[in-house]
Amino acid sequence: MLPWQLVARLYQTEFIRSARAVGVLWAICTLCFAIIEVVILIQPSWVGTRELHYRGGGPAPPTGTLGLFEVCTEMDWPVPECRGSLRTLTPLPAFQSPAVLVCMSLTMVWASVGCLCLFRFCNAATVYKICAWLQLTAGFCLALACVLFPDSWACAEMRALCGDRVSSFSPGNCSVHWAYILAMLGVLDAGILSTLAFVLGNRQDALLPEDAKDGNAR
Repeated sequence: MLPWQLVARLYQTEFIRSARAVGVLWAICTLCFAIIEVVILIQPSWVGTRELHYRGGGPAPPTGTLGLFEVCTEMDWPVPECRGSLRTLTPLPAFQSPAVLVCMSLTMVWASVGCLCLFRFCNAATVYKICAWLQLTAGFCLALACVLFPDSWACAEMRALCGDRVSSFSPGNCSVHWAYILAMLGVLDAGILSTLAFVLGNRQDALLPEDAKDGNAR
């Protein structure tokens, strides 16, 4: 073997190891993103009341949080009182469209997690590209849910919690909480993971050693 061929073989071997490490990291991040999607869906912390200085002279304004399925009001008890149908996965009437979109996004992400098992049976490039399209679709559904959620704020549940000044894209006495911020970060996460999956899929043929390519050609 000529020296330049040896250098090329060593470079290709190192490139294969690096690509496999990136693929493992991508798979772990995909699983973490799927778990985050579950948290985004079920947590009643998309919107919460702000800290107001109550001066008396009337009933104190309610404090609590709101999600796609539940409205939780803080009471004298340590555990807040929640109203909604999380157990039956019935969203609040005003937030049915965002809830359906988040459920679709969740389904796409977990489908991409399930596709990880196909690496043992199918071409790796094909699996990467399937996962990329699933994650890209999940990010689109989650982004659309993040847009439709504030557009649905003019509802009875929001007015009861956040006051009469609530309107579309105006939360009144409330502000967005960590679950909604996590959903927006999930859109960015889906974009990064899908882009990385496309890159890994397109470069998968280059990761095969030369003898494997010659064997496939024969």
